Amino acid sequence: MTGEAYSETTVWMLAVRDQRDKVAFGRLFDHFAPRLKGVICRSGLPPAQAEDIVQDVMLTVWRKAHMFDPGRAQVSAWIYQIARNRQIDILRKEKRPVPEELKPVEDTQDDASQVVALEQETQALRAALKTLKPAQRDMVERAYLGELTHAEIRAETGLPLGTIKSRIRLGLEKLRHELKGTERK
Repeated sequence: MTGEAYSETTVWMLAVRDQRDKVAFGRLFDHFAPRLKGVICRSGLPPAQAEDIVQDVMLTVWRKAHMFDPGRAQVSAWIYQIARNRQIDILRKEKRPVPEELKPVEDTQDDASQVVALEQETQALRAALKTLKPAQRDMVERAYLGELTHAEIRAETGLPLGTIKSRIRLGLEKLRHELKGTERK
């Protein structure tokens, strides 16, 4: 297929992908940014948040231009899919449960047995984490101790989403098995 058979937006995208053409990227941005903002605003998000998402999406388009394949999808479908995924990531992050405010404990003296039990559980968790493969431990720590979403982990590590999810799942199964006998009674 020659460049003549491609739409104008595809030609711009190919210039961005193949030559890192900033002028072509500017044209893509000018073409898609207002359309993306409109779609995002119609989904119920405020304009300021929609603008942030558009900026993020277009930055992703620039960074991941090498992944665009005109044989697999039209430019518009590819960009709208990036926008949809980013919007889902934001909505999921916003719906993450927030811990309730800690209430003051009436009895300020800790029961010695509770302190010992908590220390034992902490040691058991540390020991169980050490039994994980380094890749699994890293993913579990990022997701649960670092409180990162799967998408944020993907952005930091460059690993495929499926790999991240598998490592977390396998790591949690191993932790569950390791900690089986240490539950508090």
